[in-house]
Amino acid sequence: MSRRPANPTRRLAGSGPFGGIFHPKSRIPPFLSVVLIILGLVLLIGHFRSGSGIFGGQKESTNKGEGDFSCTSEVQKAIPALRKAYGDNMRKVLHVGPDTCSVVSKLLEEDGTEAWGVEPYDIEDADGRCKALVRKGIVREADIKFPLPYRAKSFSLVIVSDALEYLSPRYLNKTLPNLARVSADGLVIFTGYPGKQRAKVAELSKFGRPAKMRSTSWWMRFFVQTSLEVNEAAANKFEQAATTMSYKPSCQVFHLNSYR
Repeated sequence: MSRRPANPTRRLAGSGPFGGIFHPKSRIPPFLSVVLIILGLVLLIGHFRSGSGIFGGQKESTNKGEGDFSCTSEVQKAIPALRKAYGDNMRKVLHVGPDTCSVVSKLLEEDGTEAWGVEPYDIEDADGRCKALVRKGIVREADIKFPLPYRAKSFSLVIVSDALEYLSPRYLNKTLPNLARVSADGLVIFTGYPGKQRAKVAELSKFGRPAKMRSTSWWMRFFVQTSLEVNEAAANKFEQAATTMSYKPSCQVFHLNSYR
């Protein structure tokens, strides 16, 4: 009389270090059940909230490592401080830089402010709001390496961000004085710090060359070479306003006088 073969499933379920847990007739301790439920909830929340929390912190550090940064977003945060610094001189503003539609839209929300924009590269993939600004002539495409199609002192204030970093000193010698020329009351530059910030990957391909972040001392020497004067009064007012508002710029901000 032969013996019946043992059930391999029962042997597997009851063997090994975790056999007691996974055995069909075994009961999971209440404390372990609670731990497993909490762990599942944490994983679920982390999956759906990938921009914050446990996984968000990891994603944020990755983004910082890649240098996906924009000084144009800083311009929007700085508008209240700029208004404190320039007052009525912000009545007609020109912004020059990528994503200028977002800055122009923000400025147009300010009472008594006219806003215009220059986009340094192609904006065919822009959203409907931006295309509407283009159709109205408020935002236009223009190669900033060449003189802008505006008369001298057409704007009270000119703000430029994320654009000068792509120009060589040769073109900067022409572009920066041209921006100062179309301004009546001042020129404000937002630019990144060397070694800390890099341009967005999408902008690298559109500008055709990598951005070069320059030090504060480099810019100061360049301003002297191009006969551009630092507007110390506006710079001090801006710093005071930023301190009052607990706003600390993440970019270098230079305030220059327009050409007289």
